[in-house]
Amino acid sequence: MTTPEGPIDYQKPGLLLALTPVVLTLLVLAVQLFYFGDFTPHIPLAIGLAITALVGVKLGFRWKQIEEGIFHVIHVSLPSVSVLICVGMIIGVWIASGTVPTLIYYGLTILSPAIFLAAAMLLCSVVSLALGTSWGTVGTVGLALMGIGAGFDIPMYWTAGAVVSGAFFGDKISPLSDTTNLAPAVTGTDVFSHIKNMMPTTIPAMLIAFVIYLVAGFTLIDDDNASFERIDAITAALQANFTISAWLLLPAVLVIALAVKRMPPIPSLFAGALAGAVTAMLVQGVGVHDVLTYANSGYSIDTGVAAIDSLLNRGGIQSMMWTISLVLIALGFGGALEKTGCLEAIIRAIMTKVRSFAGLQTSAVLTSVSTNLVAGDPYLSIALPGRMYAPTYRGMGYSTLNLSRAIEEGGTLISPLIPWNAGGAFVISALALGIADGNVENLLYIPLAFACWLSPVIGLVYAQTGLFSPRASEEERQLWQEQGEAIATDLGAAGPAASEAPIASPRP
Repeated sequence: MTTPEGPIDYQKPGLLLALTPVVLTLLVLAVQLFYFGDFTPHIPLAIGLAITALVGVKLGFRWKQIEEGIFHVIHVSLPSVSVLICVGMIIGVWIASGTVPTLIYYGLTILSPAIFLAAAMLLCSVVSLALGTSWGTVGTVGLALMGIGAGFDIPMYWTAGAVVSGAFFGDKISPLSDTTNLAPAVTGTDVFSHIKNMMPTTIPAMLIAFVIYLVAGFTLIDDDNASFERIDAITAALQANFTISAWLLLPAVLVIALAVKRMPPIPSLFAGALAGAVTAMLVQGVGVHDVLTYANSGYSIDTGVAAIDSLLNRGGIQSMMWTISLVLIALGFGGALEKTGCLEAIIRAIMTKVRSFAGLQTSAVLTSVSTNLVAGDPYLSIALPGRMYAPTYRGMGYSTLNLSRAIEEGGTLISPLIPWNAGGAFVISALALGIADGNVENLLYIPLAFACWLSPVIGLVYAQTGLFSPRASEEERQLWQEQGEAIATDLGAAGPAASEAPIASPRP
């Protein structure tokens, strides 16, 4: 390889060396989380980045090249960091404007506790489908639903599981979503064919999750057991401290309308924050400086009702900095693993064992999950396996739509279920699950986010049975030839080196 600094002679790592930074990082992470009981994965991931850099130096890389790999992946994912900043502003301002309190109030007065979990999942699905961003849905509607759940005395982890199920599933099938555009882009398919091919796993997973939440609602949280005294206290406190009106939902309606018109997420979310700021000043009588403070540092109030205060005292850009710092470190770690060829070496070792379509599909899903687990980056978990596995799918004569579905489900849907992943860290922070404060029981939202993990499981069943696993059509084969796509003639052959192929940029 040649750079402006001259030729660089570096080696590709063997499997043992490639696994070294991964295993050591997981060990340090385990010590931090389980031995010290400290849920702050930042430093273990930073140590992992340093170990990976040392491996890179041993392989002959210069620090400059490793640094470029780190910053390239960070740069690709900066739109997500921008979304985090906008969501932080929206949370603080929409609470001040009365938008979030109004959502909580109407939710407590209209929804039945028994159907709440199922309704929460469906609502988040629709909003996320319209917005194209699971993070935006979790940070706005999801936060309001957490307040409603608290009013119904529903455990936080149940509500969070329903919110995550809906938000990330809506994101998965939204043509406006960055990851939904990234998966077909790296596998050589189009976004609408990709969405259509995900329906055989999406629909059953959503139906099963819906039934589970419905059964849970009627058996664990039926109307007769709901604490109406608690609900009355919360609604009374909301009315005493905010003007409550359906008109205050207009900032949320504006964001959804802009999304439907296919406006980019960041301008749409920022417009929602501005609309919330104007509403806060005109309706709630909030001063300009207070609005700016809420957007930066979060909203602050003392209603005398602990359940309300714990939900409404949040938001602001600064509240997202814990998550943003974790995202940046995780992205840097993932970029270093990719640049040094460690991830490529691990994937190639897996691919040499693949001798059937079922094994290939299973490997693609598990590779996306593992990349999410190790690198902490949903984009890398989609882009890297997508590039590496595509030639083998073509060589076997199977449509790469199978691959795009596998990496979308192993990437997008599993991301929020890994606490140190960018998706998981955001969920924990935005929904105020308090894991870092010792409320580890709220990690139960992970198994309770049924739709997220059921979908890849159903996909693996299809891979074993051959159901909904399309072979390449003549048109698709012709397109491969016209575009000069790599086709592996031998089972287990890999695609282009990950370190030599740029990551496809997500749709802004």
